Formats: sequence, C-alpha cells, structure tokens
Amino acid sequence: MKVNRSQKLPIKMWLDDIEEGALSQARDLANLFFAWKWIAIMPDSHQGYGMPIGGVLASKEMIVPNAVGVDIGCGMIASKLSLTEIDTPTVKEIMAGIREKIPVGFRHNETAQKWDGFDDAPDIPVIQRELKSARKQLGTLGGGNHFIEIQRGDDGHIWLMIHSGSRNFGYQTAREYHNIAKKLCEQWRSDIPNRDLSFLPMDMEIGREYYEAMNYALRFAQANRDLMMAKIFSIIQQITGAKVEREINIHHNYAAFENHFGKDVLIHRKGATKATAGLAGIIPGSMGTSSYIVEGLGNPESFMSCSHGAGRKMGRKAAKHQLNLRDEQVKMKGIVHGLRSKKGLDEAPGAYKDIDIVMENQKDLVKVSVKLKPLGVIKG
Repeated sequence: MKVNRSQKLPIKMWLDDIEEGALSQARDLANLFFAWKWIAIMPDSHQGYGMPIGGVLASKEMIVPNAVGVDIGCGMIASKLSLTEIDTPTVKEIMAGIREKIPVGFRHNETAQKWDGFDDAPDIPVIQRELKSARKQLGTLGGGNHFIEIQRGDDGHIWLMIHSGSRNFGYQTAREYHNIAKKLCEQWRSDIPNRDLSFLPMDMEIGREYYEAMNYALRFAQANRDLMMAKIFSIIQQITGAKVEREINIHHNYAAFENHFGKDVLIHRKGATKATAGLAGIIPGSMGTSSYIVEGLGNPESFMSCSHGAGRKMGRKAAKHQLNLRDEQVKMKGIVHGLRSKKGLDEAPGAYKDIDIVMENQKDLVKVSVKLKPLGVIKG
C-alpha cells in the first residue's frame, strides 16, 4: 500500500502506479468537505465518471450518486457445479443455448419477466416511471464489459460466472438523482472540487429518497443475475445433469451504512468489492484470463474492500486502434469465444491490467479460495 498526502485527506493506494486521470479524481474525493478518514484506491483502479473505478469513499451525512455509479448494483454471481469434467463440444452446446435464452447488448426480453420485487416497488417517481420497461430488462446481460463464462476451477469443479447490473433501469435512476444533486449543489454554491461529485444530504428527504431508490435498484440487479443464472443452469442441467453446490451473488457499485473505527459512516464502493473477514467474494479477470473466488481479510485500511476485477489499462477507442486482433485471439487459444473482429478489441485481454499483478497487490485484502480458468465466454 502507498499513501499520497498531497491533499486534505490521505489517499491509500493498493497499486504500484495510477494513471493521472484517476489520481486527479482521487484527489477531488480527498478534498471533499464531507469525506472521512482517507480515500481507498483498489489495485484495479482507473479513471471513471467523477470518481475513479476501484475507489472507496467514506462520508459523513452525504451520499454521492456518482460515487455509486450509473450501473447501480453492477456485480457478480458465481455458481459451483457438481460437474467435474466438460469437453469443448459440450461447452459450445451450452453457449449456443445461452445465446438463445439470454438477451445480450441492448436487447431485452420480448415478454415481461416475473419477480416478486415488482409488487413492492417504492412509490418514487423514477422507479414507477421505469417499471414497465424494467420488466423486460430483467434477466438480460447488457453490453460493455458484462459477460457470461463457463470456467474450470482448481478445486476440480466447473463453475458459471456472470457479470451484470441493473441495466437501463439502474442507469435512469442514477442519472435522475445525479441531476438533482447537481442542481442543488449549484443552488447552494457548494464547496466541492467537481460538480460530478454533487451530493445529497441524508438528513434531507431527497437524500433518503435516493438511498431507497438505490437499494431497490440493488435488489433488481441481484434478481437480474439470479434469473440469468437460473436460465443458464436449466440449460446445463438438461445437457449434463449437473447440480449447483454453491452460489455467490455480490454487488460492486453501491453505498451502505457501515461501522468503521467505531463510527457509522456511509461507504461508497464504485467498482470495489466488500471484503469483511471471511466474506466470500468474486474478482474476475479480463476475457480469456483467470478469475478468483476469494475470502475477505477485513483490512480496516481499505474500509474492508478489495478490487472488483482486473481494471482497464486502455480506453475503448485506444484498444480498437492499438491492439492486434490476431495477437489477442492467440491469447485466448483453447477458449470458446466470440472475438472475431476489431470491433471486439475494446474487451480483449490486452485492454485490461494483468489480473495476477492485481491479485498480488491485494494480498492483505483477500485470500484466494479458488482460481478459475475460462473455458467459454459470451460478452455483452
């Protein structure tokens, strides 16, 4: 861990170097008048919107919509199967079934999906406005870095893994409250270094309303992953007869009240995973590289957090222009994948940091339970 003390609060960083854009955003966080103790930067950190991805902010009495992110509740689900062997033709058969059952990219389901949570949605304007479309978004993967993988664990088992969030439903919720926060901070002439870090006080109704809306979006995101996993498992069960032996479903874009150093504070994790002592977590690599099931060590210096993945080292446009398609395909030899053209290079292995270095840099935050190697991957 390195400590930067050139601003109001220290910045504690679990990486050897950090891009200037992400460091500048971390400094903005450290200069917020309501930030508490220090800013924690995870080893997968890179520049984001307002706040670095892989950042952890503890705040007193204020909540920052952009410190949660536009994909509220984005996270991971991983299932350990009773299956111990699988061949390439079977992987291809399963992946064909997944592509048929799970909409990816901007596609939604043609019919409304069932979820008990739709019946107790809070009476909040943006939630009620988006519910109709949300019913068709449930159980869909989305685009960007979202993925579905079939993996082989060093525990001898086959695993399934999904990375997805709250889809457009969460995005609309995040955008609504960021815009409200921005207008209010302009009215108040708030002393903040960047309007992208506009906040809502938790002692005001609007702050509590956002917190309620955010938590509902978290439930939606978790249900979204659950539904996709259930559909995928039904495909696998029909083909192989396997059973699920263990399942983990976590968020890495959210805010929650937690007790740290004897004080109840609001912890914002944007692209960061909760890692309290003994808590199971998921840290995925890039397409074609290893992922990890981990156990938190409860390190108080990181506000009991760890990375949420490998983290980008190259922007999407840069990746498409600089990476070589053939070289990236070679890196994925032996993996069933869909990297067929330069259009997909923004999600190629070379666009991301080395996951093994990321894991090495957070040995004091988590310990590895299972190392997973990809057998087949579907990108959003």
